[in-house]
Amino acid sequence: MTGSQEPDNKGQLTQLTRRKAVAVSAGAVAAVGLGGTAAYASNAFDREPRRPEPAAGEDCYVLTSETTEGPYYIDADKIRRDVTEDKPGIPFLLRIKVIDNETCRPVRNAAVDIWHCDAVGVYSGYEGMGNGGGGGGPAPTDAPTGTPTGTPTGTPTDTPTGPPPGGGGGHQEPTDDTRYLRGTWRTDRHGVVSFKTVFPGWYRGRTVHIHVKVHVNGEWTDAGYEGGNTCHTGQFFFDEESVLLTTTVEPYASNAAERTTLDEDTIYDGSGTAGGLLKLKYRKDDIARGVRGAITVGVDPEATHDGQD
Repeated sequence: MTGSQEPDNKGQLTQLTRRKAVAVSAGAVAAVGLGGTAAYASNAFDREPRRPEPAAGEDCYVLTSETTEGPYYIDADKIRRDVTEDKPGIPFLLRIKVIDNETCRPVRNAAVDIWHCDAVGVYSGYEGMGNGGGGGGPAPTDAPTGTPTGTPTGTPTDTPTGPPPGGGGGHQEPTDDTRYLRGTWRTDRHGVVSFKTVFPGWYRGRTVHIHVKVHVNGEWTDAGYEGGNTCHTGQFFFDEESVLLTTTVEPYASNAAERTTLDEDTIYDGSGTAGGLLKLKYRKDDIARGVRGAITVGVDPEATHDGQD
C-alpha cells in the first residue's frame, strides 16, 4: 500500500505515489447549505482531547468484528486526514484508536484506510454505478401479474452490470477517477488516528456505514506505506436515532433510496462497539452543526484479515 502524501514527524505532508497512480484534486471541508458547519468541524478537530492509556491490569477489549471489504475499496487514496474534498453534508469527525487486544497497548504507526459513500449513497470512483451500485430508490410495490407459460430455452446472455444492493459481489473496477471521502493516515503514539469527513448517507440494501482497514508491520517510506499485513478489515455503524435526524437535513433529505435500518443490516452483527457501532456526540436539536464519532478497535497485529473471505 502506497500513497500520494505522507505525514512526517511534524505532521506535515509529503507527496507520495501509491500502487496505482491516480490524479486526485484537492478539496475543502463541506459546508454547502450548512452555514458555520465547516468552522465547527475544524475547531472540533483541533480541540480533540487525548485519552489516557489503559491502566495496568485493565481488561482488554475484545477483537473488533471482521467484515467483508465490499466492492468499492481502492488502494489509491491520498494520505490525508481531511477526506471531504467538496462534498456537501453534515461535518463528521471520526476518531479511531487502534490497540492490541491482548496487551491493550496502542498500535503505533499503523496505516488506517477509511472510505464511504456520500450523502446520497454514491461512492467516489464508482459514480457510474449510481447510488451504491444497487440502483437506489424504493423497491417496487406492484406484484407481477399473470403466470409465465413458456419454458426458458438456451443460455442467458445478459450479465449484471453492478454488484448486488447489499454490498457484496466481490471487488468492482472503478468507473472514474474521483476519490472523495477516501483517505489514509497513520496512528500516533497513542494509537489514535482522526479523519475529517461528512456523515455518510445510505443506499438500497445497506445501513449507514464507513469502511475501514488497518495495516501494520510495514514501513513508512518515501514511496508510502510498504509491506506488512492487513490485520483488520471492518465497518463502522451509526445508531438509528442519529441517522433519522440526518434525514431532515439536505442533501440527505433528497436521498430517495430505500433505507435499511441498523437491525435489518446483513453485515452489522449486533454486538455494539465490538461490532463497529460508533459512539456519537452531537446536538440533538441541531445535528447539522456537526457530529463526533469515536471507537476503539481491538486487533491482532500478527493476523491477516483482508476482507476477501
